[in-house]
Amino acid sequence: MKTALANNSNSTITLNLQQAIVHYQDGEFEHAVSLCNKILHEQTEHFGALYLMGVIALQSGLTLSGIDYISKAIIINPNHAGAFVNLGDALGNLKRYEEALTNYERALKIRPDFAEAHNNCGATFEDMYRYEDALACYERALKIKPDFAEAYNNKGNALRGLYRLEEALGAYERAIQLKPDYADAFNNHGNALMVLNRHEQASKSFARLINLNPDFDYALGNMFHAQLHCCKWTHYRQYADKISCSINKGKRADLPFSFLTISHSPADQLKCASIRIADKYPVSPTPLWTGQRYKHNKIRVAYVSADFREHATSHLMVGLFEKHNRDQFETIAISLSPEDKSRTGQRIKAAFDQFIDVNRKNDYEIAKLIRELEVDIAVDLLGFTQGNRTAVFAHRPAPIQVNYLGYPGTMGTEYIDYILADRHIIPPDHQAFYTEKVIYLPDTYQVNDSKRVIAERTPSREEAMLPELGFVFCCFNTNYKISPEVFDIWMSLLNKVEGSVLWLMGCSAAARLNLKRETEQRGVSAKRIVFAPRMNHDEHLARQRLADLFLDTLPYNAHTTASDALWAGLPVLTCTGNTFAGRVAGSLLSAVGLPELITSSLEEYENMALNLAKTPNMLLDIKTKLSQNRNNHPLFDTSRFCRHVESAYITMWQRYQSGEPPTSFAIQPIS
Repeated sequence: MKTALANNSNSTITLNLQQAIVHYQDGEFEHAVSLCNKILHEQTEHFGALYLMGVIALQSGLTLSGIDYISKAIIINPNHAGAFVNLGDALGNLKRYEEALTNYERALKIRPDFAEAHNNCGATFEDMYRYEDALACYERALKIKPDFAEAYNNKGNALRGLYRLEEALGAYERAIQLKPDYADAFNNHGNALMVLNRHEQASKSFARLINLNPDFDYALGNMFHAQLHCCKWTHYRQYADKISCSINKGKRADLPFSFLTISHSPADQLKCASIRIADKYPVSPTPLWTGQRYKHNKIRVAYVSADFREHATSHLMVGLFEKHNRDQFETIAISLSPEDKSRTGQRIKAAFDQFIDVNRKNDYEIAKLIRELEVDIAVDLLGFTQGNRTAVFAHRPAPIQVNYLGYPGTMGTEYIDYILADRHIIPPDHQAFYTEKVIYLPDTYQVNDSKRVIAERTPSREEAMLPELGFVFCCFNTNYKISPEVFDIWMSLLNKVEGSVLWLMGCSAAARLNLKRETEQRGVSAKRIVFAPRMNHDEHLARQRLADLFLDTLPYNAHTTASDALWAGLPVLTCTGNTFAGRVAGSLLSAVGLPELITSSLEEYENMALNLAKTPNMLLDIKTKLSQNRNNHPLFDTSRFCRHVESAYITMWQRYQSGEPPTSFAIQPIS
């Protein structure tokens, strides 16, 4: 009788488990859980029920509960490779990478030919920035399972991490061949093409992605940004409005940096940044710095960047690094990219007390290093720009964390305490659009290097492919900053100023073709657009002497390109926008004593440009004034700027030492 009852019970348990699995496969998790609970009420150590409960918990976002169930299941059956893989995945999601790897290894001891385990192990190595190890895992997975599309996609990611971008493209393309509806592979393919500056191809990859999944995170913004690199404006207003509307609804429609190029709203930009932070860089529940007061003889300042090389940010910053007061400050470079052997790269390396290459460390390891160094002030020079490691700051490795220069906007998060600004780029009534406390520097927020070299020789107009006679309007901003609205004004100016040309930065074949087409459509000969080829920075500065007037863009102004032009003696005409990115050129012009070149509307901007082009003496007076002001106004006074930023650091540090929270404040001018 007892045997019959036992068999009856076992049959019921088996039936319940089978039904639970069916409910799970149909997405009916509540029914599956209910049946598993019935099984566990009868048999507390039932492997199948515990394992299924763990899998459901993990898929429901209940990671700790899932780990608990699967760990109990493994005790009952330590020979189930799939359980170890699921446990490894869960631990990896919690960034407990070493524990995750241990579980994948245990799975592979049971099943050496478990391709998925090799693949997931590789993904964990990738999260740890151990790209060679990750690549080896993916290769093993593909040897076992040659049609494993996911492993090809992941292989592409590892190759991208190793800067082997062409090979990465091949891996993504193979993944797409095997799985034509593979949205992640199309997304990764498009992003790799963007890094390679193959924007026309990238826009097509993102377009195919949108056809597969119109709501794929950031896809519309990525596609539109790729098109803007190509000056393809066919659906400009439609896409810009749709992206802004989606962001206002809390959707992941665009990345914060690319959104700057189309947004006129600081409120929308704050929303976009906050969405990205919540998605990819949430605050760590276990901060590394927990209120300690460091007692150092000097304030330790760490600058974190992937751009300690020939890069716009470094061209501006290098003089500041060199001029820091070593009696008061100890400076540390946290370099997120491999050492650069260029002149600027080596000059930067020599400027720091410590230069630490961390490009192969994961986010937590970098944060832990900053904490172990007892850094007082960590300055993020990247924000949301390429190569950023925002997650480092999410771990709160330093008591004071600062957003500066690389990203012209708010980070939208509580763990960045301050943003360095000035009253032009962030008017006091705009503070509500910044999660950081605003530090107002007295002249301009932008540092400049007074040692920036300009080549002695100025090329001839013929060498620069410019006409011998005629007014030269120019804009050397990256072409994704050019909006059709501003381009309309430029073409109007060419129509009104006989013999004039527009000199633009060299760009892709697609961008040149589209710009020429847009020019012709506005009744101007495409021959009046001249493209400047890329060249060494000192020579690029020298050739700007050939231009008459730099025309700025909106909603994203010239930043480094504006200070380059002013340093070379070329006047910059700007129109002030409503966002940080759209107010920078005005800040620079104020600091160099040329406020008359700051306009407040596009109509005023066009009229001013026309007056300058048609009134040679007026333009000559401005050029003469710029030549005089360059050496006696604050914009290019690196030492003065250094004293101001150090004063800001000292005030931040004093507040932290006395236990006071961050607050906005202004630095008084120091002569």
